[in-house]
Amino acid sequence: MTFEFQRHPANPILKPNPFNDWEALNVFNCGVVYANDLFHMFYRAQGVDYVSSIGYAVSTDGILFNRLNQPVFPGPGQARPDTETRGVEDPRITYLKDEGRFIMAYTAYSPLGILPMFAESTNLISWKRIGPLVTGEDNKDHALFPRKIGGRYVSFHRRPPSLWVAYSADLKTWTDHAVVMGPRAEGWDCNHIGAGGVPIETEHGWLVIYHAYDFDHVYRLGVCLLDLEDPTRVINRPEGFCLEPTEPWEIFGDVPNVVFSTANPIVNNQVYVYYGGADRVIGLATCNFDALLDYARNG
Repeated sequence: MTFEFQRHPANPILKPNPFNDWEALNVFNCGVVYANDLFHMFYRAQGVDYVSSIGYAVSTDGILFNRLNQPVFPGPGQARPDTETRGVEDPRITYLKDEGRFIMAYTAYSPLGILPMFAESTNLISWKRIGPLVTGEDNKDHALFPRKIGGRYVSFHRRPPSLWVAYSADLKTWTDHAVVMGPRAEGWDCNHIGAGGVPIETEHGWLVIYHAYDFDHVYRLGVCLLDLEDPTRVINRPEGFCLEPTEPWEIFGDVPNVVFSTANPIVNNQVYVYYGGADRVIGLATCNFDALLDYARNG
């Protein structure tokens, strides 16, 4: 049994803007949340200095986006802390419905290391930093679950080469770190794996789109299904992948042979898989939600 995400014919849907210094080189690895009948995109942007900022774009259909001419994070006049002097990267946006706030999981990069950070917002424009998931280690690929489990927040993160979870009462102190799954002995996900976008809650478990790369450093996307109350328990993990680099803009770029997703909102039973192509542009692939869930359960 195989399953493939379908690329949108308008791809790539977002490209660098040479007229803005901060996004003139690359735009990629975006978080997208659907709220108030709009697709809100937060994308990683790099200028020629390779320092990453997070830009904002909005769309009514999830395909054609209008973007601001300045970064939204750090915002205008906001100084970068020492932990972010080389950039803020790979945002993933979780809406906590019961709390009425949005949480951005992003990676802070500096000579001090790679730090998995959280920030919060109620309006999707102004963001306040909460703090790191861990300190004292290079860590990234974190994605916050959309609800508490057993009364605590839960987040993916990555301790190479595996996908982990951690738990917190307040989004500030994280404990009970545990492995969810690691690379397989062979195949497309045999080297490193990490989270994709925000986990999707279904009646059958947490539907997770994740990324992995092999020993040729080719990045692909696959899916798995995790237990609702114990996300360290893998219900099913199909052997195949759902997307791999085949388009020229996925093969050639700042980092070659990469499809890397950090967003998978569902609108009208359609899964919108936004992904970075070769760390240069943003692409979109879609699929039917019911079909994807069936594959995650039975593939």
